Amino acid sequence: MEELIAKRYAHALSSVSKNIDGISEIINILTEAIDTEEVMVTLNSPILSDEKKTGMILSALDKSTDNTLINFIKILGENKRLNLIPAIAKVLNADLQKKSNQYEGILKSKNTIDKKEIKKLEEALKKYTGSTIKLTQEKTDLDGLRVSVDDLGIEVNFSKQRVKEQLIDFIKKSL
Repeated sequence: MEELIAKRYAHALSSVSKNIDGISEIINILTEAIDTEEVMVTLNSPILSDEKKTGMILSALDKSTDNTLINFIKILGENKRLNLIPAIAKVLNADLQKKSNQYEGILKSKNTIDKKEIKKLEEALKKYTGSTIKLTQEKTDLDGLRVSVDDLGIEVNFSKQRVKEQLIDFIKKSL
């Protein structure tokens, strides 16, 4: 439910803003601040008035902030939706990625993979998807590779254990 509401607010903001890239950057910074436990508790507190909560968020903004964003935050405050800012940021980021056709993905593996190999993998994904994908590597205990690009719905998994199982299964079937 929260995601549907966030989409409506994000699309409304996108339709009235001329500088959605700049506003998205500011909302991403606000999201980092809001995701802290203290701020989230404050935003969900029934003791503080909506005006004080809105004022708290607005005080974190620079004086040169776009009036569209200031008015947007005021509307969120009036409607008791300030806690939706992280969800709105997620929707805006996904829309901007789709618009620019550039996505971010995660490469998980046990061993460190050098940058040339990651670049080859990014190029192969670009041929497959038609989109530019920037991979960041995370170390895990997975004995193989897992590449996931959530915004495109792509997940590729190469596991040594799985290859062994499939090879054994193939040999059993051929006997």
